[in-house]
Amino acid sequence: MLPEPPSTPSAPSTPAAPDALDSDPGRLLARLISFDSVNPDLVPGGAGETVIADFCSQWLAARGFEVHSLEKRPGRPSLVAIARGTGGGRSLMLNGHLDTVSLADYDGDPLDPEIRDGKMHGRGAFDMKGGIAAMMVAAARATAQGPLRGDVIVACVADEEYGSHGTAEVLESFTADAAIVTEPSHLQLTLAHKGFAWYDVEIEGRAAHGSRPELGIDAIAKAGHFLVALEELGQRLAQGPAHPLLGAGTVHASVIHGGQEPSTYPAHCRITLERRTVAGESADTVERELTDILDHLAATVPDFRYRLTPGLHREPFEADPEAPIVRTLARHAEQALGHPPVVRAEPFWTDCALLDRAGLPCLLFGVDGAGAHAATEYVDLASLDRLADILTHTIADFCS
Repeated sequence: MLPEPPSTPSAPSTPAAPDALDSDPGRLLARLISFDSVNPDLVPGGAGETVIADFCSQWLAARGFEVHSLEKRPGRPSLVAIARGTGGGRSLMLNGHLDTVSLADYDGDPLDPEIRDGKMHGRGAFDMKGGIAAMMVAAARATAQGPLRGDVIVACVADEEYGSHGTAEVLESFTADAAIVTEPSHLQLTLAHKGFAWYDVEIEGRAAHGSRPELGIDAIAKAGHFLVALEELGQRLAQGPAHPLLGAGTVHASVIHGGQEPSTYPAHCRITLERRTVAGESADTVERELTDILDHLAATVPDFRYRLTPGLHREPFEADPEAPIVRTLARHAEQALGHPPVVRAEPFWTDCALLDRAGLPCLLFGVDGAGAHAATEYVDLASLDRLADILTHTIADFCS
């Protein structure tokens, strides 16, 4: 069982609305889609997670869960809901993010869930309010069937789409014997994903009038040497050793800024780049890789001067396929699907990496559908129901 956390459980400030008691995954998903929860770190002025977190807190409290609200960053709440076990069993955390990307480019009304051909459309339906709905329903069903020995923890977190501050805050006070992240995975077991590291490379030149080349150093032209070397690095990575599930790491230049006006030699040029990493690579290995390239250019290109500044980085993730939570979920997925689930990896980053580094064996398993971050987004409703069933049986098995 979990120790008592330092926070005080919160109770709903108002009685739960009638539909807050509805345990149908599709109807719950429709309610979740209707809440604007755009991440304000991605879209200035975005609504954030407050309203949707309040709803989820009421829904879970109405089901008997002990609800804790975490809000280290004002206006960016996460919640942890616990159904405490009787003792002696394994605890399981179900983790999903409440925030979405922008509504601006969505084709139609992004907050009006619409069902067509067995698919529910709306912003966040696939990424990842479908997973939130399934894990909430599954946790409620599993604990309603009778007392489990282990704790069931539902973590609905903020900010995964930008900096993952929500899961990081949850892990400061809560832990479990294992975790499942319900990001969309097409009902396939995701046991690995890439990490990433962002860097700024500032190339230094010297400003001068455009008519005085003997006085100026063109920082943009010098940056061109680095861009060529960066492309060559990408080619070497593609041709080098590959991870069996993830393939090779990648690198690309994302943003470039330089110059002031046509008649002046640019004194500075800044390149922001992203390096996607696989198991065995880290921010330290990437920084050494980039420093070697830049030092070589400084030694071989006249007047080449640079400054390398690290930005946000997140480690890659790789699960142990023999971990009890992986084997338990795989067994129940096979029973529901009628065949062993496909094992896959993802090129994008998720909160699995944070959970894994905090000592929680975990994997990613979620709905089928399409359109993450796209103009059209939907979840296959049959997969949503199946996910809720698989998670329900997994919770009951693992926590008993």
